[in-house]
Amino acid sequence: MAYDYALVHLKYTIPLAVVLTLIQKPLLTRLDLYKTLALVVVAFTATLPWDSYLIRHGVWTYPPEAIIGPRLFGVPAEELFFFVIQTYITSMLYILLNKPVLHSQYLTNRHDSSPTVLAVRVLGQILLGASIATGAYLVAKSGEGTYLGLILVWACPFALLTWTFSGYFIARLPTFCITAPIVIPTLYLWVVDELALGRGTWSIESGTKLNFRLFGSLEIEEAVFFLVTNALIVFGLVAFDRGMAVINTFPGLFPEAPETPSPSLLLKGILTRPEQYDLQRVRGIREAVATLKRKSRSFYLASAVFPGRLRIDLILLYSFCRVADDLVDDSPTRAEALEWINKMTGYLDLVYPTEKTISASDSKVREYIRSNFPKPTQSAFELLPTKLMPSNPFYELLDGFRMDLAFNQNKENGPHMPADYPIKNEADLELYAHRVASTVGELCLWLAFHHNETKLSQDKQEILALAARTMGHALQYVNIARDIAVDADMDRVYLPTTWLKEEGVTPRDIIKAPRQAIVETLRERLLQLAFKEYSRSRSNMNMLPADVRGPLIVAVESYMEIGRVLREKKGAWSPKDPKRATVPRSRRIMVAWKVLASQ
Repeated sequence: MAYDYALVHLKYTIPLAVVLTLIQKPLLTRLDLYKTLALVVVAFTATLPWDSYLIRHGVWTYPPEAIIGPRLFGVPAEELFFFVIQTYITSMLYILLNKPVLHSQYLTNRHDSSPTVLAVRVLGQILLGASIATGAYLVAKSGEGTYLGLILVWACPFALLTWTFSGYFIARLPTFCITAPIVIPTLYLWVVDELALGRGTWSIESGTKLNFRLFGSLEIEEAVFFLVTNALIVFGLVAFDRGMAVINTFPGLFPEAPETPSPSLLLKGILTRPEQYDLQRVRGIREAVATLKRKSRSFYLASAVFPGRLRIDLILLYSFCRVADDLVDDSPTRAEALEWINKMTGYLDLVYPTEKTISASDSKVREYIRSNFPKPTQSAFELLPTKLMPSNPFYELLDGFRMDLAFNQNKENGPHMPADYPIKNEADLELYAHRVASTVGELCLWLAFHHNETKLSQDKQEILALAARTMGHALQYVNIARDIAVDADMDRVYLPTTWLKEEGVTPRDIIKAPRQAIVETLRERLLQLAFKEYSRSRSNMNMLPADVRGPLIVAVESYMEIGRVLREKKGAWSPKDPKRATVPRSRRIMVAWKVLASQ
């Protein structure tokens, strides 16, 4: 009995697995663990008989002095563990790199795919089919190509199957998210294998190999083996993610979307024909993601830690809010902005009937949207999950837009007319923050309540709703503090006029010189108010159900980090956006990691 092979695991595979686990631990969900376990079981079951065949037929051997001794169907215990640890390592890396990705936006079918995607799918099928034929030829021929042929005959049919079902999806996914989890573990295991072959921990018998080494002692067959097995693991994970994306994206096909679906439900999602996809919904989700990437990077990054269908609905809600805000802000005149608000009011009246009105049909709502809103904005209205949220916060949001119109009126009156600024005092500031931010926080909370399996008592819901409104004030104050110069460009000053009088300046002075020294004093005063409101509500967030608590706190902390950056930089802005403070992506990721690690 010896420990050479066991030492390979102790020195190389287990430490890497531990490091990836520690990095990933705060981000891991039940779904991630479920997915990894499923792949481990599949990989173990699929590899065991193949590996046993190779050993029994003398393709490769394990010297008795290199292994502990126990075997299953002739396969040493250390090799059995390799099936598990390799799958685990590759799965952890794939999950880590794909955590920010909303897979729903990449669902597609033949009619929605570009000629390039169609060609890639067909080319992949041809190459995999040719590899199977080549492998069969080498096995039938026997001799020096036998081992390579056995690898191809065993691995490529699995790859062809997953590629056939998920080829369109794989071709649309970000390339790095697919290639990195294949290439990085492969390169690492090539080095480990080269060291093991050089030490004689295992060996490939002469007469079944091509006797070509990629480098050092690494046989070309071993290099191909690790490449194709890691590709199989990633393809399996992609198939899993595609199945989950189908379940989460299409409530019409899957009314229930549990966080960890049964194998039968997952298989149903994987086997759902792409022709059944509601591609109009998929395109709307793509547009919502694009909107958030442009307008709210902090929330888009934070959304990555929300579970499946809740993440989609939150993104659709935030997209609607951004689109609605842009319709008003981008209007050249007050009259046009008011017209957009009136049209949005009409939309809400249709989707939220009162006791005196009849509920409008989906077709009538869709007709209203397409008749009244620009095409690029229509999906934001059509996909908004209004049935899951109350109406009042939306109407209050429109009231907040109406407060903004006072600035438009000042601009139209001209510089020689007396200006009337809507934020006269702290009460007006709080009212504005409530209307444009607290309302959104409350709507997010309602979505979390709807999608969570744990039902909270009425008392807890009311406490959390109050916390959401208070936290909304904090987040909006941070937003105003960040955008003083940006708002000044639009002739807007959200700092209370009473504060300005205390400092001996007017709103006009801020508009003319938004970078003057007194602005930093006012900005700090606003940030103090923001962190006061934050402190009032932060502890109550601990009452949230466990599976949404961490993600919601991440969303809050990601935005409050902007306020911390403002305090640190004291007016020093990003070169890419000289009028707006930004939080580096690495710092936002660290904030999310710390929050989740503390839960």
